[in-house]
Amino acid sequence: MSVLKLYEYPHPILEQKAESVSKVDAEIQKFLDDMLETMYASRGVGLAAPQVGVSKRIIVIDAEQKEVDGEYKRGNPICLVNPEIVYKSEETILFCEGCLSVPKQSADVERHYAIKVRYLDYNSKPQEIEAEDYLAVVLQHEIDHLDGILYIDRISRLKRNMLLKKLEKYRQSLK
Repeated sequence: MSVLKLYEYPHPILEQKAESVSKVDAEIQKFLDDMLETMYASRGVGLAAPQVGVSKRIIVIDAEQKEVDGEYKRGNPICLVNPEIVYKSEETILFCEGCLSVPKQSADVERHYAIKVRYLDYNSKPQEIEAEDYLAVVLQHEIDHLDGILYIDRISRLKRNMLLKKLEKYRQSLK
């Protein structure tokens, strides 16, 4: 398995609608393994293919991983190919989100509290997952990436501008 390069805002691939995957073959499975390795190495809870420079409708998540004594323990990773939200609750939740493609920043984003997602799993089998609360937020955030939407696109212009200024200051501090 390999750790892949992360693409950060404002890279154009993050603004594009990703392409569907025709089937989950050995090449896609290796890519899924690499995505999981990259997500864990970056201490993320989710990762979308566009974030590693691949415009395919693929996400991986592990919303159950935990930090124990300074070490991250893997939880229950899920690989979703061609995920599609087929149900959204009217009830919403406000959650403070961050993103590996917008490093060291966060903002409150309103999401649907509960969703149902159809997808192909690691073995190309059709699956459905019903999620609520934190898991629903993570899924919506990652699926947004597949449509060229970042969480900063879901906040007010004022908050977005403030966040982007902080992001620029952070990047300057790295130089």
